Amino acid sequence: QVQLVESGGGLVQPGGSLRLSCAASGFAVSRRTMSWYRQTPGKEREFVASISILGSFTNYADSVKGRFTISRDNAKNTVELQMNRLKPEDTALYYCKSMTDWGQGTQVTVSS
Repeated sequence: QVQLVESGGGLVQPGGSLRLSCAASGFAVSRRTMSWYRQTPGKEREFVASISILGSFTNYADSVKGRFTISRDNAKNTVELQMNRLKPEDTALYYCKSMTDWGQGTQVTVSS
């Protein structure tokens, strides 16, 4: 059974950093394109970042390019999202996605 579990969210001040982790079970993250999305109340879920199967290609939303980095740890079977220089507008529920499978989300709040 496929399961995705996000962790690492929390409250951080503007300009700070957080590292999100998505632990996968039921499949190997090395064999799937993995993505992060985020959603705020009343808005559509939006794409944040993705990493290809071989890890040689990453893609980012313009709003996070240069600040966020997606990576995968095949030994731990996790996908990480390093978020730097966080802004209040990054506040959202962050989800991990693989094909049609979603995690439950982890809340990120950027506020002073």
